[in-house]
Amino acid sequence: MDKKSEEIKNKQQAVEKERERKQKKADETLHKLVKDIDDNPHNYQTYYDLGAFLVELHNYTQAEELMMKALGLFADRSKKAKETLTYGLGNVYYAAGEYDKAIAQFNGLSNGDMKTDAYIMLAQSYMAKEDYKHAVVFALTAQGFRRQDPEVNYLLASSLLALGNFKEAANFYDKVLQAKPNDGKANFDRGIVAMVLEEDFKKYFDLAKKNDRKYFEKGQKRLADIEKFIQVKNKK
Repeated sequence: MDKKSEEIKNKQQAVEKERERKQKKADETLHKLVKDIDDNPHNYQTYYDLGAFLVELHNYTQAEELMMKALGLFADRSKKAKETLTYGLGNVYYAAGEYDKAIAQFNGLSNGDMKTDAYIMLAQSYMAKEDYKHAVVFALTAQGFRRQDPEVNYLLASSLLALGNFKEAANFYDKVLQAKPNDGKANFDRGIVAMVLEEDFKKYFDLAKKNDRKYFEKGQKRLADIEKFIQVKNKK
C-alpha cells in the first residue's frame, strides 16, 4: 500500500472511530434520560429533557409523540409544566422545519412566564419562513425584555437587514459587537451593512474571516449580490 492510500485509510478509520464514539455517547445519554423518566414518572422535566435530546438526534416523530404524551399527563397539573412542554413541542416543530406548527405552539405562550423565549422563537420561525416583517415585530418585542441580549439583538438586526433597513440593522449589530466583539457572523453581516452605507467595512470582514471562516466563505455569494446592488444604485 502506497503512502497516500495509507493516509486515506487512516483518515477513514479515524472518522469511523469518532462516529462510533459519538454513537456510544448518544446511546448512553438516551439510556440515562429514559431511566430518568422511569425513576421520576411524575416529573415533567424528564420528558422535556428526553424530547430535547431526541431533537438533537433528529428523531422528530418520536420527540413529537413524547412531548404530546407529556402534555397529556402534565398540562392540567401545573402552569409551569404546560408552558415548558408547549415550548418543547414548538422547538420540535421548529427543528423539523414545520414552522406554522411551531408558531401555533409559541403563540400559546405569549402571556406566560416563558413569553420572552416564545417571542424569540416566533421571530426565528418567521425568519425561517422569510416573513421578515413579522420576524421584526417579535424580535423587537423580545428585545424590549432583553435589551442587552446579543442573541436577540442579532436576530433583530438580521430581520432588519433582510428588509433592507440598513441603518437600523447597523444599530443592533453594533449592540451585538459591543457584547461579543469577535463574533464572526455579526462582524460579517455588519460588514455587509457597512458596504451599503458606504462605511469602512474591511475591519468587519477581517474579524469575520478570522473568527468564523466557514460563515465568511459561505457568505461570499451574499457579498457579490451586495456589490451588484451597490453598482446598480450608483448608476442611478
